[in-house]
Amino acid sequence: MNSQTIEIVKSTAPVLKEHSKAIGKRFYQLLFASHPELYNLFNQTNQRRGIQQEALAHSVYASGENLDHLEAIRPIITRIAHKHRAIGIVPEQYPIVGENLLQAVKEVLGDQVNDEIMGAWEETYEYLADVFIRIEKELYEQAESQPGGWRGFREFVVDRKVKESDVITSFYLKPADGKAIASYQPGQYLTLRARIPGEKYDHIRHYSLSDKPNDDYYRISVKREDAHDDIPAGIVSNYLHHQIAEGDHLSFSAPAGDFTVDLDNQDPLILISGGVGLTPLMSMFNTVAEQQPNRPMTFIHAAINGKVHAMREHVAQVSDQNPHIDSYVCYEQPTEKDRQEKRFDKEGFIDRPWLESILTQTDGVYYVCGPIPFMNVVIRALKEMGIPQERIHFEAFSPISVLDAQKDEVHS
Repeated sequence: MNSQTIEIVKSTAPVLKEHSKAIGKRFYQLLFASHPELYNLFNQTNQRRGIQQEALAHSVYASGENLDHLEAIRPIITRIAHKHRAIGIVPEQYPIVGENLLQAVKEVLGDQVNDEIMGAWEETYEYLADVFIRIEKELYEQAESQPGGWRGFREFVVDRKVKESDVITSFYLKPADGKAIASYQPGQYLTLRARIPGEKYDHIRHYSLSDKPNDDYYRISVKREDAHDDIPAGIVSNYLHHQIAEGDHLSFSAPAGDFTVDLDNQDPLILISGGVGLTPLMSMFNTVAEQQPNRPMTFIHAAINGKVHAMREHVAQVSDQNPHIDSYVCYEQPTEKDRQEKRFDKEGFIDRPWLESILTQTDGVYYVCGPIPFMNVVIRALKEMGIPQERIHFEAFSPISVLDAQKDEVHS
């Protein structure tokens, strides 16, 4: 891209940031009005809560601000590309998105943009779209060409349904065609396309694979999202918990995601999770315990109490059997039974003093997953402890750019 275009885009990117929510909201209004079939590809709960709108506009702003050094936002680009491959985005959809996005910018900003500015942003969008299309082409080819791989969505049978806590249930999935399944990297996810009776459109959800890779089955562990305050109950999680039984079929795309543990690395591994954020870390925990039994590993989990804490006994058992593994539990509001059975190591919240008391190594790699406020606190504490940014990795179960926008110092 020429220097004049880059200069125009970088100088106007802050204006887009200022109006990011309005641009995102207007974009999706225009997109779905002209192409309602695209409702099938987007998380409608995030739409209603405004999360996806904000995430989109922030990504556009970040891309423009870093147009001359996209390497700075490579984690965002890579993560979005994996999501696109998982839900089935195709090159033909990029012009549709671009047309509606630029129209939203023009409508929201009005007199603040002229033809020259709009031309520069149009050129930028086409350039970025080409970047994503190239990356996603490679991801599609990798997913399809690997042993047991496939393209699009594939039918799986719920072989077992196991209640892990009061709110989390595991689903063991086997391919309906009886053929081989693709392996995956610990930390990756499956993408469900749920066709729910009574719902007009498909619902797409990403669920972390919660066990070590094997040749026989996939396991996802899903938290039931109940209604609270002004937030409605989760449509898909309640569908899975209450309507899906053993023997039923579900459709998934091949494993995806870049939040993965490096099994060639022997540095101490520290896993820190909050709530259902333990699911990708369980895959890492089980894999490392089996394949790298001499690698030092610490698993720290935070939950409200033992009633909602999934897989507690499994983690404790594996830790007891391996001298290189330590595990700790923090309960915000422990029950009387939790106290009687001494199920936790700390009451309240994870904080820096406690982390410093249990983490003595300084050369470890850290993986953090959980609610955004939880991750902001934990990652800030780790940085204050002197942990280099490049050793801290995270996964958010909501659009990643929302976390980046809220806490600019946090990057994966």
